[in-house]
Amino acid sequence: MELWGVSESVDTIAVCATEPIAIEGLRSLLDSAEGLRVVATETSLADCLDAVKELHPSILLLDKAFGVHAVMDFPGTLRKSDCATTAVIVWGVVFPEAESLHFLQAGAAAVLRKTARLDVLLTCLREVARGGTWMEEQMVRESAGPVRMAHSPLTARELQVMELVERGMKNRDIGDALGIRTGTVKIHLKHIFEKTGIRGRYGLALSGLKEKGLLVPALI
Repeated sequence: MELWGVSESVDTIAVCATEPIAIEGLRSLLDSAEGLRVVATETSLADCLDAVKELHPSILLLDKAFGVHAVMDFPGTLRKSDCATTAVIVWGVVFPEAESLHFLQAGAAAVLRKTARLDVLLTCLREVARGGTWMEEQMVRESAGPVRMAHSPLTARELQVMELVERGMKNRDIGDALGIRTGTVKIHLKHIFEKTGIRGRYGLALSGLKEKGLLVPALI
């Protein structure tokens, strides 16, 4: 475990990645960034958890290469370990369409591509350090699409369905929560898509997060 001292005036970062050379490169990039300091670097999830428990960094930059399910479970593991104040940024090469949203719904504060420019990386880190939820603008644009309200507004039930979709719930779970059939949920979703012009559940959830100010995209 590698740890570094830090003053109280900066936001602290722990990095957990599978490649030591990637860790070193990232730390070198962040050494000159004002207000940000890397305080721990780890190459295993177990050592990462120990470091976060000891240091309570502001941010954990977590490599998606450890496995989608393991990484998706990690924010919950931190909450159970009294480390809920550490915000998780999932860092990866590729994020399939719905995967980034699933990470956010699982408790991650941001998803970031390893190909992002340094200024985008810094914007993400600083927004998350302020308590925001963040996603690259390109990732949002690729799936969310423009919101186009039609002639009639969403009904109260449609708003309920939209809220539960935003939370990542499946049709059957939504039906159980609202006391309606799965087929009825599908009909409500069809009407929501028609009224908003949004394509698919992923775009719907992203749009909801943006409207509530819970998702802060950065222009790239």
